[in-house]
Amino acid sequence: MSLRDLVRDEAIASMSRSDRLTALRSVRLYFQRPDEPGFLVSETEEGPVVPVFTSLERLALFAGVCPWASTTLEDVVELLPEGVRALVDPLGPRTVVLDARSLEDTDEQGPEDAT
Repeated sequence: MSLRDLVRDEAIASMSRSDRLTALRSVRLYFQRPDEPGFLVSETEEGPVVPVFTSLERLALFAGVCPWASTTLEDVVELLPEGVRALVDPLGPRTVVLDARSLEDTDEQGPEDAT
């Protein structure tokens, strides 16, 4: 772990959940661009996912040389078809599965919304 990673992790750990979610929503993600507008959806045992990556290098490790696009995490989750989740950095050390519920800000939810 580099000093930069350590400082970033400490800064993130000290943020409130709301602040972390706000920061996450603006993270730029890269994905393989299909011939038609949309996402390339992969079927898995856990259901359909779209592989997305935190860098072009990670995308290249996964898919090789390919047409690509990028957008924010918030846009990816908003644009995903219903029932499809985003799989962030599938070959990386910290793979994360995200869907719209993952980005809900529990600080803004009322008691009836939080479960």
